[in-house]
Amino acid sequence: MWVMRKKLTQKGFTLLEMLSVIFIVGVIAAIAAPSWLAFTEGKRLNVGRDELYLGLREAQTKAQRRGLDWQFSLRERNGAVEWATHPKSVPAATAQWTALESTSLKIDGETTFATSGGTYYVRFDDDGNVQYRLGRVTLSSSRVPKLKRCVVVSTIIGAMRKSKEQSTPRDGKLCY
Repeated sequence: MWVMRKKLTQKGFTLLEMLSVIFIVGVIAAIAAPSWLAFTEGKRLNVGRDELYLGLREAQTKAQRRGLDWQFSLRERNGAVEWATHPKSVPAATAQWTALESTSLKIDGETTFATSGGTYYVRFDDDGNVQYRLGRVTLSSSRVPKLKRCVVVSTIIGAMRKSKEQSTPRDGKLCY
């Protein structure tokens, strides 16, 4: 008599196989995570820098169009970077401030704009020329401090450019 026996087979993965896969995925994640964090913070810094650049251009344009001295002001308040454009005759404290979207951004120590009462500023005359002092505003990230983005007001006629951290410092600054 022939009896048919059913073969018992088990399907699935062994514990060793599962642990191996989890280990490999963990190693890949550990390698990729810092790069991904730097990438996302770099994008946040670019957005913040671009917003400040446009704010500076707005102040310069308003000075030219309205025939008044106009000011771009910048400060840190309650953990956020804020900026405002306003006539020079209006105190910065009473200006309408706009906060940068990302709270991980901060004003870096490389910033060289003029300061008054904890507020950085640049003034433009009625021709759009820089009054008083040239300089740069530098943003950095609290999450990835080595990343920097800056806007440089480089000439008395108000020429501006955007930049980011460089590999070699110039005059002790990385963003130029």
